[in-house]
Amino acid sequence: YEHLYKDKNEKPLISVYIPTYNRAEILMQRAVPSVLAQTYKNFELIIVGDHCTDNTADLVSKIKDPRVRFYNLPTREYRYPPTAENHWLAGPAVAANQALNMVRGKWIARIDDDDTWTPDHLEALLQFAQRGNCEFVSASYIAERYGKRITVDCKDEVPRIGGTQTWLYRSYLKSFKYNINCWRKGWNRVNDTDLQDRFYKAGVRIGFLEKVVAFVLPRPGEKTIGLQAYKNSEEEKLKHFEFKE
Repeated sequence: YEHLYKDKNEKPLISVYIPTYNRAEILMQRAVPSVLAQTYKNFELIIVGDHCTDNTADLVSKIKDPRVRFYNLPTREYRYPPTAENHWLAGPAVAANQALNMVRGKWIARIDDDDTWTPDHLEALLQFAQRGNCEFVSASYIAERYGKRITVDCKDEVPRIGGTQTWLYRSYLKSFKYNINCWRKGWNRVNDTDLQDRFYKAGVRIGFLEKVVAFVLPRPGEKTIGLQAYKNSEEEKLKHFEFKE
């Protein structure tokens, strides 16, 4: 596929996707507006509901933008032992893989329903990837925990890869799917770190942009992010993500 990516000034279609489950309000307050506000306009936005039963479909249908597509998975059956930790580790995998099956663009970007991007997110990452002939790029982001915001730059990590909300990669890599069994692993157990580890081991050309392109902030009523947020509200998370037979 190298010959398809030689033009460093090309403005290709970027497929942006959001896996979501019954978080209609925060989806419409955070992720969707920040994607639609991008300075780079040649993108499609694929929202995949993991069998959403709230008003997600209704709210998305009101978005009058032809770049937006929505698909709601028909079932959400048992997938793994339902613990708060496992929901965090593997929860988005099925919806994310469905989105990867739907992409049409030459590049792929992911944002979770409760995250936000800077307005130049796609533009900055694409230009960086094209200049460096990278197949996969990521960047720094702002994270907030217990009222304190820090810049996460991953300087001490090998490989140096930012959070999934900072990823941009060539679409032929969509053959790499999220592992629904990542919760079984002893390390790199989160669905996204499991995937990036396979990219790295496969020899994908990886670059890191020294720029903040996203914000990962606590959800309303919560004080931190990531696994700790799930553990702090374990009972609520178990009820929210309960599998339907």
